[in-house]
Amino acid sequence: MGKDPEKQLKKANQLYKAMQYKRAAKLFNIVGNNFLNLGDYKTAEECFFNAAKSAINEDKYLHGLEFLRNTANASLLNNNFSDAYQIFKNALNYIPSLHNPSDRDYQFILFSCLSYLCLFLEGKQEEGLNLVKKNKTYVNDTYFKENSLIKLIKNLTVAIKDKNENYIKKIENNFENYKFYEGESCLAKKALVLAKTIVALITKSSFDKNVYTTNDIITLTLTIDTTPLLDISNDPFYNYNINELKITKISITLSDNFTSHKKLELPIIITPGKSSQIDLLIKPHFQMEKPFIGPILLNSELDGNLKFFYEIPETFYPNLISPPPTLDISIKRLRPPLIGQSFPLEILVENKSEGDALDLNIEVEFPENLKVMRGTLKKQIYSLRSNENMKWEINLKPLEAGDYSIKVKITFKDPDQNQIGEIKDFPLLIKL
Repeated sequence: MGKDPEKQLKKANQLYKAMQYKRAAKLFNIVGNNFLNLGDYKTAEECFFNAAKSAINEDKYLHGLEFLRNTANASLLNNNFSDAYQIFKNALNYIPSLHNPSDRDYQFILFSCLSYLCLFLEGKQEEGLNLVKKNKTYVNDTYFKENSLIKLIKNLTVAIKDKNENYIKKIENNFENYKFYEGESCLAKKALVLAKTIVALITKSSFDKNVYTTNDIITLTLTIDTTPLLDISNDPFYNYNINELKITKISITLSDNFTSHKKLELPIIITPGKSSQIDLLIKPHFQMEKPFIGPILLNSELDGNLKFFYEIPETFYPNLISPPPTLDISIKRLRPPLIGQSFPLEILVENKSEGDALDLNIEVEFPENLKVMRGTLKKQIYSLRSNENMKWEINLKPLEAGDYSIKVKITFKDPDQNQIGEIKDFPLLIKL
């Protein structure tokens, strides 16, 4: 390697302080490459950045942009996508100072594309696309449309939108034409790993029941099969081994009558080759026309640093009906019962359910030693709506002391004309 890089770095700093920027830039770049070869990416990044500053101080913007590109590549080799993005993005500010229009066109597309790829790995594809669209205004329209890096971005975008692997294959087949540096090549291949993961993941969904009432908890089970991730890990083109898929957040679009019933325990970690079932519990609150669940968005990561959103675009329409009506029956003594004396007994029927009860028939039966003095034993009602009640009194005269049972029979229909019936017994103690 020749000279000691530490001594060279010291010399480069001296030249910079002496404002000998041209010599400093050249030496910083040499030292940066030396540290890069040693695997000291952080020091290499600092050297290349100082080379860029030196060149820019000399108004050598084309050289400065090349040194900034080297700076970002050192960050990429250190898996620091955020720093690389900031460097690529800041480099865009110096491109308008280039005199040659062809140089400006090339540099705008190059640094826009590399910025986009960095944002892609952080799950910020839309932000990346907006940046590319913004810089499109500075580039010759024909050159922009025909540029291979712009086609790369278009193919990536369509691949994840349509979940179509053919667009990823186009990028793979043209990969050598992009002329990426080593760090940029790793960046692009990791973006392809993410895109292929989004395309290849297998998801299925199912409800636990065919029909639900508004009193039920709806269980929508998502099954995520990560078997396709093994093929990505085994593909020598990517040279990337996926160790885990982590789901950090699940967002569900729901109709107004639904809410999530239980908070999920996150994160959910799935080992490639395995399947995982996620139960989404949904609580209905009221009936409405065509209630829906979905789309569902999974905030996901590969190995903790490659972030992406996985959308399950389907909208699910559970079969939701109102619960069948139920009636509460109770009796109440309005005066203490005494042998040989009549006392009033109140019968109360309440509809505390959500459905209407129709065509009610109520019949009360008393034992022989409870003589009915006044009041009707049968009632017929056309309907008892939700939260309505009815009550009436029957006067009884106990003939003997004892434990008695009062029987109340009730039949009615639900709104779908299904017949419902029940019998309730109420104890009544008559003391001497």
